Amino acid sequence: MTLSNSSEAFVLHFGEMGSRWGFNRTVGQIYALLVIHEEPLNADQIGELLRVSRSNVSMGIKELQSWRLVTLHHIPGDRKDYFSVSGSMWDMARTVFEERRKRELDPTLSLLRSHLLEAPETQSDAYAQEKMREIHDLLELLNQWANSLNTLNPETLQSLMKLGSGVSKLLEFKSKVGRKESE
Repeated sequence: MTLSNSSEAFVLHFGEMGSRWGFNRTVGQIYALLVIHEEPLNADQIGELLRVSRSNVSMGIKELQSWRLVTLHHIPGDRKDYFSVSGSMWDMARTVFEERRKRELDPTLSLLRSHLLEAPETQSDAYAQEKMREIHDLLELLNQWANSLNTLNPETLQSLMKLGSGVSKLLEFKSKVGRKESE
């Protein structure tokens, strides 16, 4: 089994990007390989295509399973486990966001909430707490916005995303109209 030059370039790039998104390089490469491969692959096939050890593939698959990004398949008459990506690219984006939120955002919000419940002892503590409140409020707003986006179906979400800068123009227009009405 071999990959075409363009497929290999994609897999390698995805591995590098994966390291920026919270995965190690091999995990990113495994996921990219599964995305572009039409049929489920077993660990030996993945290792051969990526030229990585079987143990490295096993650890990568376990990581992808913990993120709920791969699905296990069994082929009748074959004792090996086969893997493919779970759902569509929209499903993947939602899953990654949800997992990142559980691993990064939720603990940060919990920490901030606990610190904000404490009474400041000094002026310096009061200032620090004010900044923590600002961070908490921003993260909470982003969390609520993301939750509402997560309830949209992919078609609606895609339409919303295509609006892009049109949304900011609409908000600017609304703001101008509001100011003129109040004058």
